[in-house]
Amino acid sequence: MVPGPFDAALDSWRVWQESPWGQLRYRLAEFNLQRRLEELGPGPLRVLDLAGADGGDALPLLRRGHHVTIADFSPGMLAAARERAERDGTGERLVTVEADVFELPGAVTGSRYDVVLCHNLLQYLDDPAPAVRTAASLVRDGGVLSVMALNRHAAALGLAVRSLDPAAALDALDRRTTHGETFATELTLHTAEEITPLLAESGCTGIEHCGIRNVNDHIVDDSRKHDPDFFSALEALELAMTDRHPYPHTAKIFQLLARVGEPPATP
Repeated sequence: MVPGPFDAALDSWRVWQESPWGQLRYRLAEFNLQRRLEELGPGPLRVLDLAGADGGDALPLLRRGHHVTIADFSPGMLAAARERAERDGTGERLVTVEADVFELPGAVTGSRYDVVLCHNLLQYLDDPAPAVRTAASLVRDGGVLSVMALNRHAAALGLAVRSLDPAAALDALDRRTTHGETFATELTLHTAEEITPLLAESGCTGIEHCGIRNVNDHIVDDSRKHDPDFFSALEALELAMTDRHPYPHTAKIFQLLARVGEPPATP
């Protein structure tokens, strides 16, 4: 991949972020993450956002007083992140690093962070294992790792329910890729069942499986989601379902949150 397509699609990316389904993606991810961050104390915490793009996940953390480093190879996305943080009055706590996740500079790899986010990366990788290992290696003992990915289980259900195409849904049962419209690129679909063992092998414990957009993507009438009352009710339902199984298994996106290693012993 090259940065160009991501920079060129920034306007489309912003439109998606501001859509009801984009808002739900960020709202639910923040909600799930915050519950785990409360276990680390009030902070401020040091956060590393791998492939953090234009700061959609970083901004809520900056507003809570945390210090965030975004590492991304798209200069346009990083510039947008800085602009958003400056407008928000949180720019002094944001650091951006232009780098591939697998070629991070020593300024990043020389530190260990309280929290590492890996929310926008795995869909671009056929093999998620190196990214999971890299992310976990950058978390301090007792810190939190949050990983998100597009859920392969949701693909067939979406084609059957939204597209009314059972033949395509049948084909999708064994298909690992889909076309991403925003950045016009092929995306790899993963499952929580595949990523969880990789987290455990990387020293993660207490792994929690949450669902992002458990029902939104199975509601065909997208126009209703722009109605404030309907959206408010939908958001409340999504928040209630996010960690209530079995719903996360067919969510559009899965989020796995874990503790890395053991916290330092208290003297």
